Amino acid sequence: MTYTVVPMTYDHVPQAAELERLCFSDPWSERMLREHLDNQCAAAIAAVGEDGTLLGYAGLLVVLDEGYITNVAVRPAYRRQGIASDLLGVFERFARGHQLAFLTLEVRASNAAAIALYEIMGYARVGVRKNYYEHPREDAVIMTREFTDGTETAES
Repeated sequence: MTYTVVPMTYDHVPQAAELERLCFSDPWSERMLREHLDNQCAAAIAAVGEDGTLLGYAGLLVVLDEGYITNVAVRPAYRRQGIASDLLGVFERFARGHQLAFLTLEVRASNAAAIALYEIMGYARVGVRKNYYEHPREDAVIMTREFTDGTETAES
């Protein structure tokens, strides 16, 4: 499987909304995705197959020196093939290059596969948001990867 990671554009929004519906119980709408692309403090990247299919995407919101990963979604048929790792890698290089203090995200407590991936990528469990998710109601695990002066901390 060959794909390219590119900045997400409005052309990707319909497929991203479809991907949201496949991956999440409370998916972002096309309007929400367009608003994310319009936000000057946000970025989104897309993994696009040779045929133009959106295989995965990820969003990031930057506030001062903090990075908040908003979404990471990969088509179910293409999971466990490195797409999420590649998307996260782009954000990690961005974080180091722009001297962000950390990248952080929330993940469903039951999503063992995603938690394992984030841990492999150097994210640590730093807290829990009780009843964060709905449909079904569930806690979120807060996971963070810290950086110091644009480099990883000794723990990473």
